[in-house]
Amino acid sequence: MSVRLMVVDDHRLLAEALASALKLRGHRVLAAAAPTAGSAEPVVSRAPEVCLFGTASPAAPGVFDPIVRIVQERPQVAVVVLGPVPSPRGIAAAFAAGAVGYVRHDERIEGVERAMLKARAGESAIAPQLLRGAFAELLNPAAQPDDEGRRLLRMLTPREAEVLVRVAEGEDTRLIAAGMRIAPSTARTHVQRVLMKLGVGSRLEAAALAARTGLLDRAAGDGGTARGGYAPEPGPSSGPSASGAGAAGA
Repeated sequence: MSVRLMVVDDHRLLAEALASALKLRGHRVLAAAAPTAGSAEPVVSRAPEVCLFGTASPAAPGVFDPIVRIVQERPQVAVVVLGPVPSPRGIAAAFAAGAVGYVRHDERIEGVERAMLKARAGESAIAPQLLRGAFAELLNPAAQPDDEGRRLLRMLTPREAEVLVRVAEGEDTRLIAAGMRIAPSTARTHVQRVLMKLGVGSRLEAAALAARTGLLDRAAGDGGTARGGYAPEPGPSSGPSASGAGAAGA
């Protein structure tokens, strides 16, 4: 059953190759165009039954804006997106823009043809396994390094975050104490608390974990952990003898 369609893709060679393959299968291809950013105008003016919309970046901001216009001005045009397996946000963005189908860009020509026919009939055209994969990722999202870094940073006090930065820079207990204007024993306690909260057994492990998860960048960039941002910690008493002891310990 012949379909009147247009093919648009960021890569003209891909658009033309797909158009040629579909012509050989008896479909009427009105045009093969690139890039997708300017595809709304020709699609709206020629009003095909189906528009195959190819993109290499389904998660990029604004990539599906042409689909919004096509659907608004030519609601009878069924748009099917051809692209890589994206994040669930990419699939959701395509359907939110008005697409009725999503097909992997490495799908066989028979699969593309089936999607075209379903779209023209008013049905959703997306492979069940692709939909299952999207739902699985939404229900069980993989932890991103940035997310892990944020979670770990929330476990530390601002002062402990500064201690971590200094540990990662190779400062020993005495340098940490001098830089933060605290007693070495207090610096040692902070280091031990940082190691305990991060669940590591050494300063080296703490530094490696912080760098790997993005925690180090977050801690270093936090305004609350700026160098010199803290006053010296008060001693156990405000009396003269306690002040003198604190000064000597720093």
